[in-house]
Amino acid sequence: MAECPVAGKGRGARFALMIATLLLLAGCASGGGGVQRSSDPGIGGSWVTVQRGDTLGSIAARADVPLARLQRFNPEANPHRLAVGQRLLVPTQQERAPSGGPYRYQVRPGDTYSGIARRFATTPARIQSANPGVEPTRLRVGQVIQVPLRGATTSTATASTGGSRSGASSSGGSGAASATPRAPDTSSLPGTARNWPWPLDDYRVVRAFGSDSRGTLQPMLLATGRGANAKAVADGDVRFAGSMRQLGRVVIVHHADNLQSVYALCDSILVDDGARVTRGTPLCEVGYSNTTERHDLLFDLRLGGKPIDPRRVLR
Repeated sequence: MAECPVAGKGRGARFALMIATLLLLAGCASGGGGVQRSSDPGIGGSWVTVQRGDTLGSIAARADVPLARLQRFNPEANPHRLAVGQRLLVPTQQERAPSGGPYRYQVRPGDTYSGIARRFATTPARIQSANPGVEPTRLRVGQVIQVPLRGATTSTATASTGGSRSGASSSGGSGAASATPRAPDTSSLPGTARNWPWPLDDYRVVRAFGSDSRGTLQPMLLATGRGANAKAVADGDVRFAGSMRQLGRVVIVHHADNLQSVYALCDSILVDDGARVTRGTPLCEVGYSNTTERHDLLFDLRLGGKPIDPRRVLR
C-alpha cells in the first residue's frame, strides 16, 4: 500500500478510525486460492474443515456472516496461517459477537458451560451468572445464551430459545467503523495488563491520551531521538506489519486477554506479520515527521478493539 505524508490536524481521529477498521479486518488470511463468493448459509452453526486456498474471509462470505464475528468465534485460529484440515466453528445468523462481550451463543449438541467457557476464555461461573434462568444441566440445542468474556462488564440477560430478535445488539463485525470509538470503562482491566514497560527507552509525552477540545479521542504521541526503536510492551503475536495511509508504517500486536498494542509512524518495520514476539522485542524504527520536525511514535493500547489510556497499564 502506498504511503502518504503524515498529516497533522485531525490525524488522531483518522488514526482511531483506521485502526478500529483494521482490527476488524485483521482476520483475513493471506495465501493462495480464490475467494468463494457464493453464499452458503447452510454452513451456519456447523463446523467446517479448512480446504486448500480457504481464508477466514472466504468462509465468512460463504456463510454470509461478518468476518469479525467468524474470527471472534474462533479465537484460537491464526488468520494468517490457517491449516488444511483445521476445523472452524461458523456462527449462525442468531449469534452475535461484540468485541467486549457478552456473546450471544447458540447451544450445539454436546455443549456444556465448561466447554463453552474454555472456548471463549471465560469461566462457567460467569456464564451461569449471565444466564440466571437457565439450568446448566438442561441446556437445549438451539437455545441462545449469553457468554460474557473474562474481564468484561456485562448486563445480566435471560437467555432466549433461538430465533432472531428484532433490534438485536450489535453484531460486532460489519467490516467498518461507523465513528471514532470512545474509551471504555477501564476500571476492571485484565490482571495481565499491569506494569508493562513503555515502548521507548527514551521518550517524551508530547500528547497524552484523551479527548481534544472538539471531543475527538486522540491517541498518545511520544517524541524520541533519531534511530530509536519501538519495542513490544508485552508478549504477543504480530497481527499487522505494513503501511497505512496517513500513518506510515504500522505494527499491531495482539496480547493475552483480548489486548492489542499499536505502534504507528514507523520508518522501518523490524518484524514479520504473524511473528511471535516477547516483551522488549524491537518492532520498528521510529520515523521522522516533517510536520512536527521530530521523531514521533503514535502509541495506542486497546481492549477488545476499544482504546484505553496507556497510563493505566504502563509503569
